[in-house]
Amino acid sequence: MRHFVQKFGGTSLGTAKRMKGVAQIIVDHLKQHHRVTAVVSAMSSYNKTEGTTSRLLEAGSLALLGGPFYRMIDLVEESHNEAFSAAVRNPEIQEQLREFVHRELRSLKSFLEAIHVIREISPRSQDLIVGTGERLSARLLSGVLQDLGIDAEYVDLSEALLESEPAPDGRALFPYLQHQFGQYLPKETGRTAVITGFFGFVPGGIIDRVGRGYTDLTAALIAAETKADELQVWKEVDGIYSADPRKVPAASVLPEISPAEAAELTYFGSEVLHPFTMECAIKANVPIRIKNTFYPEKPGTIIVPVKLTEQRKQRNKTAVAVTTKHHVSILNIHSNRMLNSTGFMAQVFELFKKHRVVIDLVSTSEVNISCTVDRLDNVQPMIHDMEEFADVTLVRDRAILSLVGEGMRYATGTAGRMFMALAQQQINLEMITQGASEINISCVIRQEDSPEALRIIHKTFLESNTEANASS
Repeated sequence: MRHFVQKFGGTSLGTAKRMKGVAQIIVDHLKQHHRVTAVVSAMSSYNKTEGTTSRLLEAGSLALLGGPFYRMIDLVEESHNEAFSAAVRNPEIQEQLREFVHRELRSLKSFLEAIHVIREISPRSQDLIVGTGERLSARLLSGVLQDLGIDAEYVDLSEALLESEPAPDGRALFPYLQHQFGQYLPKETGRTAVITGFFGFVPGGIIDRVGRGYTDLTAALIAAETKADELQVWKEVDGIYSADPRKVPAASVLPEISPAEAAELTYFGSEVLHPFTMECAIKANVPIRIKNTFYPEKPGTIIVPVKLTEQRKQRNKTAVAVTTKHHVSILNIHSNRMLNSTGFMAQVFELFKKHRVVIDLVSTSEVNISCTVDRLDNVQPMIHDMEEFADVTLVRDRAILSLVGEGMRYATGTAGRMFMALAQQQINLEMITQGASEINISCVIRQEDSPEALRIIHKTFLESNTEANASS
């Protein structure tokens, strides 16, 4: 029996119709005698501000400021009641779901009342507020499946991080979580678990420590723990594209991509998966497939373990995708000490660390450093400190253009072709970088040139690949 861990995002579950569609995807896999474990995010809509998590966070902020947080919780209750009332026919299951939703939100209101009184919200308190969303959506989906005659079990991971023992720091947290999750999974293989993406109170807060993609991480760790045949991440897109299809009409869905390529695309502007999520699954040799909830018949994109990408190298495919990261700024840092420049780089990067400024790209010489940053929150104080030993200029409104592909390391002249294609269209390159792994060639251009540059590079490197894929 093949085992699939299926993660469903909030938009996939946002209405009764969508929740029934997700339930049907699970049922279709069960009919093929597959075992399915579902991991869910909180219900959402295409407008993130109307999603459950956003509303819950806003309710917490209102409680802190003394505002009308009750109304926000009532909106959450109304949307969930409306969803299960339309998706579930059995009146007994309906009543169970209504009682569950009311009980969860009544408890949350009491908690918010306490916040309203003490006017303080800790990271732990925020986690408690956020986790309510996943508990509601997981319980509702389990009810929809039960209404269809499926032996579905609601699994709440909210207590997976034990209060009696501190969670490990850093990367040690992930294997610890993986082990903990294993204790919650149904022992009966014929039972379908519907699991909360939220997994408990993380030191420093789950959103700040892990990010809003923590549900993907939960699914990856469960896939690793159970040695699943495939982790399926169901989104609202057909898969990973060779470029943003909204800007490049000729962009196509990639049938296969490596974890390293997916990580590069994520970092430089494409929404794929958090690199930690991929790492957790791939380390356990579990392929990851990106699928479209609304078109489940489409094959999607599979992120395969590294050893499976050898056949793609043999097909002589160089680049796989091009992406842009917008609204970045360039920092040019030039040492103002003509002599005794020893330690210049160390001083510069120590200040980046001190002011918590994240660098995207960096290009260096002995007395000059150019780098890009996408957030300017702490940049001015950092520049002030640097001016003791360097001349610093800040150039805004720039974009990073990145060509990604593991095959580029085996092809001669890729960078030359890329820069020549841009030069022929009078697009100026203000900074160029290529890592030693040769999986990514990036350059910085003016923001207004990025749409045209994206189309040019896609046409130069990827449209012939698209045609070849379509004919094969």
